[in-house]
Amino acid sequence: MSAGEAKGVPEGSVAVGNRVRLPRGANPPFTVFINGVEQSEGDDYRVSGGEIVFRRPILKEKKLTGVRWLSMLAGIAGTYRKHETVDLQFTRAGKVELASDLPIHADEGPPADRHHDGRSH
Repeated sequence: MSAGEAKGVPEGSVAVGNRVRLPRGANPPFTVFINGVEQSEGDDYRVSGGEIVFRRPILKEKKLTGVRWLSMLAGIAGTYRKHETVDLQFTRAGKVELASDLPIHADEGPPADRHHDGRSH
């Protein structure tokens, strides 16, 4: 087991962050999905300062090397790396919308160090 796997990050993947910015004009109710699996507000994430903040980091696959890509193309190897996508269902202008594969952002430090804009979501 590699050091990364010991910390919950499988080899070949990287923890990219735990925050997703809400799309402009997005209003509740929010339904959040990671890889198509609905997440629970409070248990899995919270909404704060115009962002969805996850309790754990979101994982993305590291960039494939040329050798790895060729071995997959030849059928010699597969990929078992973790690559998570975040989708968000929300309301904007009275219509339900879905934003897929939202960009993930790194945490900027402890919550006390971040500016909160005071808006409620």
